Amino acid sequence: MLYDAYEFQRSLLATASAMANFGAGMLQNPANPFAYFGGGQVMASALDVFAHAAAPRGKPSFGLDHVVIDGQEVVVREDVVLRKPFGQLKRFVRDGISGGPRLLIVAPMSGHFATLLRGTVERMLPFADVYITDWADAKLVPVAEGSFDLDDYIDYLVAFLEAIGPGAHMLAVCQPSVPCYAAACLMSAQAHPCRPKTLTMMGGPVDTREAPTAVNQLATERPHSWFEQNVIATVPAMYPGAGRRVYPGFLQLTGFMSMNLGNHMMSHWEMFKHLVRGDGESAAATKDFYDEYRSVCDMTAEYYLQTIDKVFQTHALPSGTMTHRGVPVDPAAITDIGILAVEGERDDISGLGQTKAALTLATNLADNKKRYYMAEGAGHYGIFNGSKWREKIAPVVEEWITAHD
Repeated sequence: MLYDAYEFQRSLLATASAMANFGAGMLQNPANPFAYFGGGQVMASALDVFAHAAAPRGKPSFGLDHVVIDGQEVVVREDVVLRKPFGQLKRFVRDGISGGPRLLIVAPMSGHFATLLRGTVERMLPFADVYITDWADAKLVPVAEGSFDLDDYIDYLVAFLEAIGPGAHMLAVCQPSVPCYAAACLMSAQAHPCRPKTLTMMGGPVDTREAPTAVNQLATERPHSWFEQNVIATVPAMYPGAGRRVYPGFLQLTGFMSMNLGNHMMSHWEMFKHLVRGDGESAAATKDFYDEYRSVCDMTAEYYLQTIDKVFQTHALPSGTMTHRGVPVDPAAITDIGILAVEGERDDISGLGQTKAALTLATNLADNKKRYYMAEGAGHYGIFNGSKWREKIAPVVEEWITAHD
């Protein structure tokens, strides 16, 4: 019923958005005399803001068709290296450019598409041969494809690293830090030839007992059964994944927006003022951000509930109880993978110390294979996007990869 109610509301808002967009266009039409009188521009701006906020959204594109390397513009194209039911391995091929470190960027499976890391990819393209995990929207995966849980996530990472080949580097942004770290432990224990040379974890919940945030507290103040009963829904018949149990992306988005509701309201107020003043460029920047931020996808119920249990409630990895298909995940098995932990000083999702814990857990890794970097003034999204990422954090990542390539 939850998902059906949402779809009904979404269809109503889509209609209202289309009508508002039409009204804004009419009021902004130079041929319309009413556009010049009685607050026409103000009304048009208000309708424009509403139309944008209520519009339905699908999966965005990366839109990275070129990159500048050594002052030269290089064409970039996207190739799918490996396709699996719940995600694919995508490569950004730089035409005419060969060599450089091979870097697997692991995008979060936490309600947003991999395109949330567009800025991460764009910044690393001049430096590395970039691959990314492009996770599927669970509501679009037929039930016949089976389930997908945390064990499957780790299996996918191993398969992706095998597809890239020996000598790759791995960069995990936020949520995938735990499965990436687990994959590194398991591959190290097996002396797997495709284990990564380095693992960079940025704002990841490795040990959420350190400086718990509002997100961590929400996951621990209620029993596991509450999440299963209250936030898991069934995909409606209109989607290919009809009948699949999921944690809907719209619930994740609602949670994230409610954490900083005042900031989001002010952003839309500023967008309204930009439109009234005719500052289309500033308004477009806000629109672009929310186009990405509001584009959400579903997670399988089994993956979401396992993450709540193992990462946030029982702290399986730092407490030494995490297993993968019955095999213990032992951080002490890591002996030759360079680990870089990056945290944001103002991160309100993964608190200070949660990612750094990965360095302490790797007890058999030499100190010269470990590094910690705290980005001053950076919030959670600032770790992997924006000026602090481009100018402060990315150079540290590049230096670390180069030193261990």
